[in-house]
Amino acid sequence: MSECRFCHAPLTRSFVDLGMQPLANSYVAMDKAGKPEPRYPLHARVCDSCLLVQVDHDVPAEAIFSDYAYFSSYATSWVEHARRYSEAMTKRFGLGPQSLVIEVASNDGYLLQHFKTAGIGVLGVEPAANVAAVAEQKGIPSEVAFFNRDTAQRLRDAGRAADLMAANNVMAHVPELNQFISGFPVLLKPQGVLTVEFPHLLNLIEQVQFDTIYHEHYSYLSLLSAERIFAAHGMRVFDVEELSTHGGSLRLFVCHRDATHANAPGLAQIRKKEAAAGLDALVAYDDFAPRVMAVRDELRGFLAASKADGKTVCAYGAAAKGNTLLNYCGITAQDIVAVYDKNPHKQNHLLPGSQIPIRGPEAIAADRPDYLLILPWNLKNEVAAEQAQVRNWGGHFVIAIPELQLF
Repeated sequence: MSECRFCHAPLTRSFVDLGMQPLANSYVAMDKAGKPEPRYPLHARVCDSCLLVQVDHDVPAEAIFSDYAYFSSYATSWVEHARRYSEAMTKRFGLGPQSLVIEVASNDGYLLQHFKTAGIGVLGVEPAANVAAVAEQKGIPSEVAFFNRDTAQRLRDAGRAADLMAANNVMAHVPELNQFISGFPVLLKPQGVLTVEFPHLLNLIEQVQFDTIYHEHYSYLSLLSAERIFAAHGMRVFDVEELSTHGGSLRLFVCHRDATHANAPGLAQIRKKEAAAGLDALVAYDDFAPRVMAVRDELRGFLAASKADGKTVCAYGAAAKGNTLLNYCGITAQDIVAVYDKNPHKQNHLLPGSQIPIRGPEAIAADRPDYLLILPWNLKNEVAAEQAQVRNWGGHFVIAIPELQLF
């Protein structure tokens, strides 16, 4: 029996069991088609003690993140989100040429480039060497390392201390949660601020976003669980904002326990919202699995009916979340002919598990699918606008979550 990655209580309560799945970002080379892929249990549980939702099987982080196929800069809306963040933080915390902004999981420099342009000192910490190399080409100094207390101490000893630290969509990605969080108090100046973004567990539950569960997402966070985790490491959350990214996220503002940052009204609002949804009691977590099965059955039914009608179904976005959905539903290239993606690192590969071929978006006009299933449903408006041509031949867009929708 496994134990909670935060409080070490035994994990006995199931949240949802998504079966044996390949790694969501391990795209398959064309010459490996039909070969067996490694699969691992994908079972999310909720801790009876601290209510942290988490997958109970750890795939080693090195197997996932050392050579990584996700480059943030290919999502235009995400780069714009980063630009707005840099402007807002610079203004709110009075950042200038003497300041240092450190981003943990800095990817290809998509965020730090905006601070650099404004003349503010930057440093990235990124474990994937192939992605960090792209950031370095943009002039973003990058430390190739997993962030933890040792990494933080090494940087602190080298005279680096942060006025602002950013950790966007990474807190959920670390198996050793306490080792990771313990680095922030070391590297943050006494009045420094850490901002953390993560998909909000409340939305995952209410909107049946089970496809955001995959092996590299070790934890699924609420404000309630995050506050407990930071408090255990001498830090406190003093503000929180709701964001539209990733199907609904939270941005937490965190400081040292004794820093002078006053609590902002957003904190009480989200605490109240989570309490109203019952996230502080186990019963709220118990009806999730049956709702996930209903999504699966509806999508399978749609694909079977489309095939019977002689209609072609293709997909858009070779996103990790799509791989969880497709593999849980048992969907293959027999059901969905192709998936289109802008990222050239993914093109001419196969999706893990389902082995659906990945093509560039320019192939859509030639293939003329009757239905285009948008796998990253959080980008459905962006995709529908970019691929409006689908309507020219009477095609429809489809999303499967929280329920099947044609538009």
